[in-house]
Amino acid sequence: MNEINALRREIDDLRVFEQRYQRAEAARRACEERNQLLSDSAPLGIFTVDLQGNITGINRKMRELLSWSADDPPTALTPLERQTMALAEIYSDIQRCINQKKLVIAERPYTNSQGATIHLRYNLSPIAAENGDINGVMAIAEDYTDLKRAEEAIKESERRYRQLFQSAPIAIIEWDVSRLKSYLEELRTSGVSNFRTYFEEHPEEIYHGWELIRTADFNHAFLDLMGIPRTVTPNGAFLSTDANEFFEMAREVILKTAEGHTTVEREETIVTTSGETKVVLGKSLAVSGHEDTLERVAIAMVDISQRKKAEKALLESERRFREQAFRDGLTGLYNQRYLYQSLNDLIDCSKAAKSPLSLLFIDLDHFKKVVDTYGHLNGSRAILKVAQTIDSCLKEPAYAVAYAGDEFVVVLPGMDQDQAYRKASEIHDKVRSTAYQLEQNIEVSLTASFGIATFPQHATDMHDLIAAADQALFAIKETGKDAIGQFQLS
Repeated sequence: MNEINALRREIDDLRVFEQRYQRAEAARRACEERNQLLSDSAPLGIFTVDLQGNITGINRKMRELLSWSADDPPTALTPLERQTMALAEIYSDIQRCINQKKLVIAERPYTNSQGATIHLRYNLSPIAAENGDINGVMAIAEDYTDLKRAEEAIKESERRYRQLFQSAPIAIIEWDVSRLKSYLEELRTSGVSNFRTYFEEHPEEIYHGWELIRTADFNHAFLDLMGIPRTVTPNGAFLSTDANEFFEMAREVILKTAEGHTTVEREETIVTTSGETKVVLGKSLAVSGHEDTLERVAIAMVDISQRKKAEKALLESERRFREQAFRDGLTGLYNQRYLYQSLNDLIDCSKAAKSPLSLLFIDLDHFKKVVDTYGHLNGSRAILKVAQTIDSCLKEPAYAVAYAGDEFVVVLPGMDQDQAYRKASEIHDKVRSTAYQLEQNIEVSLTASFGIATFPQHATDMHDLIAAADQALFAIKETGKDAIGQFQLS
């Protein structure tokens, strides 16, 4: 009976152990189910292998990536059969992970059952036992086919860009402006808000900022523009800092960077390595993808030096044309058109400044006798030489006008009656004392009569002033000529 009772107690204990085992087994299965659920719901492929390379577990995503049916038992496959299961190449990486006992990242392509190439990126991690030994590898796989295609498209785009960049007939240089951008942000953090004022007060900082710019790339057209041999290695911003034109350009580049303007178009004057000054039309643009860092900013430059020279020549030609329109064809002095246009403005200025303005009306005496004696050609020569005599006595803003035939007008801004009389006497004496050489062996002496009128004493507008000077001249001509007369108020 004692033995029977002992056996009964053992049976009861075994039943308790069995119940514990069943509960533990149920908990284990539930844990495995949860783990499998988590594994199958993961967006990444997951599988595990032992030291012999046998697959010990695989989730649903991994089966999808490898086009495996849910009925295929991968754990039952032999290593030879696995060679056809798109995992052949990865096994060498798995072995490396086991041998090195560290994470291995590998990228492997394979062709699925539909004939499409799939690119997988594997993260292989060793599985360590409690004693530290490696007993397997866990692999997490990511389908990066689209990313791979995008990378290849970017590389192809970059290749085409580089090809266009180098073959472009327009000079292009790429700057890395990231360090300058960081420096400006540091200044802003330190309290600098008005960079224009700051650089006016600290001009040395412009040179420092310019030194932070680095050349990332350039094409042959840029080297040709700058007169740089094609074997030269880029250095700095690649523009001369010794040129007088440099400082203003560098300041504007730095200010535009501080203001966040990377797309800028403007004319700049640069100096080549040979010291030649060129005018270029430049446009800067942050390369796509680098708008925030400014690691790559492309600057395209077109040499417009010849165009600017042509424009300058055209402007000069227009200036000469306009000036000729106001010049007398024989003497080179101003003509009546200029007199009537400018005299009004001068009188307005004299009114505003409350200053005088005088006018001389000059007429050569007995000039008809010169023409009758020596001919019209010599008469024209005499007028030209007298015009030169009058002009030699004047300094700006005074000027002389070839009024009509042998008549001249002299405008004397800022001169009152006495000053005008002294200037008239100077011209009168110089004309009288000059022997004018006409044709060979023909020399004549000439005299002139002068009429003087002054604003505002004698007239208040242009027409009255000219009439007053003409009237003063007429009075002298009536009383004997070769003299100077001032307008007399009646």
